[in-house]
Amino acid sequence: MGETKETFSPVRDLRVAVLFLTRVPVGRIVGLESGSLAGAAWAFPLAGLIVGGISGGVLYAVAGTEISPLGCALVALAVQAFVTGALHEDGLADVADGLGAHDRDRTLEIMRDSRIGAYGVLALIFSVGLRAVMISGIPGPGFAFAAIVAAAMLSRGVLPLVMHLMPPARTDGLAQSAGQPEFRRATAAVAIGLVGLFTLLPPSVAFSAIVIAAALGGAVVWWAKSRLGGQTGDVLGAVQQVTEIAVYAAAAAGSSAFYV
Repeated sequence: MGETKETFSPVRDLRVAVLFLTRVPVGRIVGLESGSLAGAAWAFPLAGLIVGGISGGVLYAVAGTEISPLGCALVALAVQAFVTGALHEDGLADVADGLGAHDRDRTLEIMRDSRIGAYGVLALIFSVGLRAVMISGIPGPGFAFAAIVAAAMLSRGVLPLVMHLMPPARTDGLAQSAGQPEFRRATAAVAIGLVGLFTLLPPSVAFSAIVIAAALGGAVVWWAKSRLGGQTGDVLGAVQQVTEIAVYAAAAAGSSAFYV
């Protein structure tokens, strides 16, 4: 399937991105069809801005209570999962379950199964646990808020590039119906995510996040290409999760920078 060309409509694209990536109500969108998501891909990091703003705002609000930093982080992640419908966590779990298979067809079959296996459960435990610990280790609720928003933007901003570079692994499913974004829209999404990252976090933290994200996300992409021959919605979910973890890891490690 080739790149999907769509008329540029910023407001509509943002509504489409929010509709697909979150549970935030945006009203009925007329004319949605196959490829609509690819056309709106540039707005993915803006949908992330909304997700991060909500969950980060909740963290900032509860940080002034008697709840521990770890508890605040868990509350923020719970809110984030509710806002997104745990869309990306589901993808990570399915990819983890697929790691146990030894051929392409069996891997895709396992990933499509709505049931979650042991690998998937462990992946979710480690993902939530790592993110919660890292967020709680970020000094100051202001810095933590900034990291959550930056992570939400960058982790969704890289997805259109993966969609552009890798064809869908299936002839049906979300990845196929979404289409492949044009190069300019994919790069626009990455650029917006990077602007958010460098605006919200110190340069040293932002650069560290990029390096870690490239390593973790690159590993997921390499596995998908070698095992599946392309990407699926689950693969995109896994890339989002590891990229988010990368930003939190860099922010927690950059403890010399403080946001008050």
